[in-house]
Amino acid sequence: MMHRPFGSDEPVPPVRPHPAPVAGHWTDPPEPARVDPAVLGALLLRHGWQRRGGAAGRYARWTPPGPGGGGVSLLVPESRAFPDCEDLIAEALVALTRSASPAARDVLVGLAVPSDEIRWWRDVPAGPAGAATWPVEEQLRSAARQMLLAGALAARGRAGYYGARHRGPATASLEHVLVGPATGGRQLTAFVPVLTGRPLAVRLHQALHAAREAVDYQRATGGMDAFDGAVEAGVSHELTEAIVALVRGTEGARIAVEWAPGAGVPEGCAAPAEPVEFSPGDLAVLRAAGARYLRAEPSVPVRITGAVVRMRRSSPGGDGAVRVRVIAGAEVPHVRMTLDEESYRIAGHAHLVGLPIRVHGRLESRGGFRRLTGATGVVPVQVDEAERDRLMKSLQENLDFFEEACGTD
Repeated sequence: MMHRPFGSDEPVPPVRPHPAPVAGHWTDPPEPARVDPAVLGALLLRHGWQRRGGAAGRYARWTPPGPGGGGVSLLVPESRAFPDCEDLIAEALVALTRSASPAARDVLVGLAVPSDEIRWWRDVPAGPAGAATWPVEEQLRSAARQMLLAGALAARGRAGYYGARHRGPATASLEHVLVGPATGGRQLTAFVPVLTGRPLAVRLHQALHAAREAVDYQRATGGMDAFDGAVEAGVSHELTEAIVALVRGTEGARIAVEWAPGAGVPEGCAAPAEPVEFSPGDLAVLRAAGARYLRAEPSVPVRITGAVVRMRRSSPGGDGAVRVRVIAGAEVPHVRMTLDEESYRIAGHAHLVGLPIRVHGRLESRGGFRRLTGATGVVPVQVDEAERDRLMKSLQENLDFFEEACGTD
């Protein structure tokens, strides 16, 4: 979203959308012509830079956080109506690039890849010279990743417990998230690109506030009912586990979502978004809610199409266990099932000729939705030549295993 100069009819060149970053390939600052000075000013303010005068309505002078500003000073125009706007922005970008301040790096990231920023703070004792022990920093990073994954899961659908469902696509959606250093194991920032990750940021923002309200309701009334309604906002077993992991071993923790200044505030979200706080006193409620979600999530009736990848039974006849790579019908990568003798034979023959099978059953929540119970109606399914060739290649690579598994009958 571009900001036009106040009271000016001068056309503003459009800001080209930045592609999602490729890890290890971004080294240069953004082009000055593509930087909105209003967005640059907003990012400087967000990351603690101090405004120290300037001509009101024309330009501002900014210095980095900390006493004295480290001798660095940026002149940033208020709008593109200011003479030499592009030259001043270019000088500011060069100064940011050369600065050793983490606040300079964060501003450059926000300019290069317009992102919603998710911040975590943990109240833990500081180590020598502000350093953190390895376990403390690992706990922060692990909890933050769990929380991002919970938000990505909720962005794909609502559930009290996901298990293996949606996990592959949700994990893939985190590939373009950029992460800053964990400052002393106490603070961490993730930059979630607007173009690919805004649904994740919005859902996590809403889910965290809903979780806070549900915890407050339980602590005030003793009832867990608020957690049932919170599922619609994105609260889940996975999210409560992530919050527990973040808070455990601390005196408290906070999470905040700050919206990309160039993209505006999402509908239904607050600006500015206040941090959501959790304390050790909330842990018992969060653990109880997570266990409640785990128990309450029902099994799901499904009709799965998948390729047989593993077969096992103790004798040449009778029931056997089968593992299937899911092609369609369920948001999980693999399921296991027990088939009767005839269905087991059909599954083995289908694999031997390079065909997947279709099967009806119930996807059980116990074990993470990785097991199909009551499997019936096993039949081979025709597929296109490319998929058939891939399945046949898989068979050739595992032929000895399948001859042993299917028996000689």
